[in-house]
Amino acid sequence: MSKAIAKMFEPMFAAFAKRYQGWVGAELSKYGLRYDDLLDETMNLDVAEALKRLPQEERDLRMQRLKRAMDLSMKHVYLDAEMQKKQTPFKWYIKPVLEEVEAERDERAALGTGQPYNRQIP
Repeated sequence: MSKAIAKMFEPMFAAFAKRYQGWVGAELSKYGLRYDDLLDETMNLDVAEALKRLPQEERDLRMQRLKRAMDLSMKHVYLDAEMQKKQTPFKWYIKPVLEEVEAERDERAALGTGQPYNRQIP
């Protein structure tokens, strides 16, 4: 029964998801951010490891975007309309690496070994 209800509401959810994605993209473009820039490496060890595996140039670009967004936010302004059109908020740069790190973590869990990047205080 629940599968039938889910199937019935699927087009409506898809339409809302598309609208929401457009809204999120517009908000990210105002500050010149990408969706992957919102991932916090201090709260997720997998994200921290994925960031370490990225090329230095990509990490530098991420930091530039974050600094620019904080600067714009503190000044209570947005990027101008021309710059907002050039933004690519859904161009993934960390997602493929993050999926690889998560797959490695899952494999280690299945094998019963520890995570090399999981540091704990004894």
